[in-house]
Amino acid sequence: MGQSLARILTKEKSWLIRNFGFEPQITAIVDSRGSCRDDNGLNLDLALKAKEKYGTVQKYPGNRERKTTARQVISDAEAEAIIETTPSNFDSGEPGLTNIKQSLSARRHVVTANKGPLALAMPALLELANHMSVQLRFSATVGGGTPFLTFASKCLPGEKILGIHGILNGTTNYILTRMEEASLSFQKALGEAEEKGYAEKNPANDLEGLDTAAKIVIIANWVLKRRISINELEIRGIQDVTPEKIRKAKGSRSKIKLIGRLTDSQGSVKPESVPADNPVCISGTLNALSFSTEHAGDVTLIGRGAGGEETASAIIRDLVDIRSEYSI
Repeated sequence: MGQSLARILTKEKSWLIRNFGFEPQITAIVDSRGSCRDDNGLNLDLALKAKEKYGTVQKYPGNRERKTTARQVISDAEAEAIIETTPSNFDSGEPGLTNIKQSLSARRHVVTANKGPLALAMPALLELANHMSVQLRFSATVGGGTPFLTFASKCLPGEKILGIHGILNGTTNYILTRMEEASLSFQKALGEAEEKGYAEKNPANDLEGLDTAAKIVIIANWVLKRRISINELEIRGIQDVTPEKIRKAKGSRSKIKLIGRLTDSQGSVKPESVPADNPVCISGTLNALSFSTEHAGDVTLIGRGAGGEETASAIIRDLVDIRSEYSI
């Protein structure tokens, strides 16, 4: 994800300047094996080459930075914003939770693709950002390059959103699609997803519904202004979905999908039988989210929900928004 972001910022530099007046200067990068820093601005091409050749940005040409931790870099580096992309941890939220808290407390804007801290402590993090008069943005956590959160906040103003439901995890959607279309068992469909790179080495968060649940929490807090955490949701994954259940649904012109749902009284993530002609009943790795509104009815947005470039594009979208807000 970080490498995709660096490539896009390099490739689209002129376009971003011309269209948005946006020319970010990257002053520090941290990976799992080290860091590099230049308060005058790093050369992203050189950083990418060092990462490709040595497996770490620590080998950036002329880098004098010791193997400092993310916390040290957040504390010392010259920066107006921190991009936090450590892996999601739904047990403790770490290390992302501490990274985000430290950055906000230092009055730095934060853009994150990390769902763990938001799933566990989103209301507190939003309060901290507001208290420190900085922005916390997280478009990349829901829908990747498909702007589900932005759509709700900017395209439905003045409309009361009563609830939402949809498919928010491409891995499980691919598995269920293959079980239905190719009559595969759960294990064979999972194996195929792993071979194609749709499933992570440890896909438990996807399969058990935790990834979708985290996204439901983010939507609930940001869009519906409901202060909830992941522990308050009913969560059931797709491990018990059998070929027999798939066939039974197909016989009634429906498909089994892992649906995240928010109503006025509760939130849930579980496999549901969805009519084949329902707009959210999409196939493959696509995501779909339907907003139930008071006057406009159901409004559904469909798009790709994952991938390095897609997620990086959402990070850039948030950075551009932040830049435009405080430059007015």
